[in-house]
Amino acid sequence: MNDLPRRRFFDRISASPSVLTGGSRVQGDVETKGPLMLAGHVIGDGRIEGELTIGPDAHWEGNVYAERALVSGKVTGSIVVSGKIEISRSAVIRGRVSARSIAMARGATVEGEVAVTGTEPIVEFEDRRAP
Repeated sequence: MNDLPRRRFFDRISASPSVLTGGSRVQGDVETKGPLMLAGHVIGDGRIEGELTIGPDAHWEGNVYAERALVSGKVTGSIVVSGKIEISRSAVIRGRVSARSIAMARGATVEGEVAVTGTEPIVEFEDRRAP
């Protein structure tokens, strides 16, 4: 079995994701039983029972709860993750971040409280993805 970390979204998911494409705008609460890829704009709270990926041009305004998350865009509100959250250098989070495990790229912006609910410290890394 391969023990390398699975960094690509489709390598980590086991179900078909819900996708909100660029240019889309949703006003209201969002709930999904599986993964969600966001490239548009959501105004409302969210409950994602899987991986949440917020793309570089995406914006979530509201409180969001997910099992795992990769944030490259904007979040205005709290984001609570039961597992691991990865925050890319292009991310701008204005609100509370809480997760069992947090990896944050140098250059990421978080304006608010950051709380680790697990035993590991916050991991800081160089984001090598193209801006």
